[in-house]
Amino acid sequence: MPVYSMTGYANSQAQPPKVEDGSAPIQASISVELRSVNGRFLDLSMRMPEEMRGLEPQLRELIAARFKRGKIELRINTQRDAEGAWPQPQPDQLNRLANLDAKVRTWLPEAAPLSVHEALNWCKSGTALPAQLDATTLEAAQACVRGLAEAREREGEKLVAILNERIQRLRELADEAEPLLPAVVARQQQRFLERWQEALATTGAGATVSQSALQERALNEAAAFAIRIDVAEELGRLRAHLEELTRLLKKGGELGKRLDFLIQELHREANTLGSKSAALELTNISVEMKVAIEQMREQVQNIE
Repeated sequence: MPVYSMTGYANSQAQPPKVEDGSAPIQASISVELRSVNGRFLDLSMRMPEEMRGLEPQLRELIAARFKRGKIELRINTQRDAEGAWPQPQPDQLNRLANLDAKVRTWLPEAAPLSVHEALNWCKSGTALPAQLDATTLEAAQACVRGLAEAREREGEKLVAILNERIQRLRELADEAEPLLPAVVARQQQRFLERWQEALATTGAGATVSQSALQERALNEAAAFAIRIDVAEELGRLRAHLEELTRLLKKGGELGKRLDFLIQELHREANTLGSKSAALELTNISVEMKVAIEQMREQVQNIE
């Protein structure tokens, strides 16, 4: 299953089919645009002519059935020829408009008379779009949704490639850190024992306590110190998280939130590696790990 980005763009245009019942064809074209950016949840906004607002529930259902996350904006524009743009005013519409105009002028005799343009606009507002135009709009929206899904899939492929590069880099850094651990631990243990001996010599505690007891205490403290600075467990968990990331990216689907959680865990392990580091080499590796993980976090934010 592919991995989908939440970023994408698609547009579609359509025209109503020719009618075969002898009535005049509808001279119009429909343009549908979909723009998508990242978001925690599915957030839809729609911009369309007021006479098309009746299609909004169907359009929302169409988009929600295909996308689960992202901030998506839908725009619909219609272009109709000069004759088709203005419906023919019906007698009942004109009679009602004349009655309303008469009532207004009774109370406001100085009111300006209605212009032809205003009268046509009033008649147009009460005219529903033909059924063929509604069907054409939905067909164009369906094609646009498919186009946006394809665009998000292409963008997702690029994100997966970037993430796999960073995963490989983190594996290389873990491989660099692992051989350093025994030498670092041994070096720090030796340094600890030397300071222990210096502290005893300075305070004179060695004169009142047997050498065997002091040696045993020193070894216990050195072992405890070695456990505190050993980061082998952190490297093991980091590798396990990287394996899970690779598995999820191969599986695909809606995995943005799971990836985000794993990125947090990776950052936690890299932080612990840095805080427990007793050598400059491990500190540098921890810094490079954090840089790679932060780059991964930026990409994961765009995955559905």
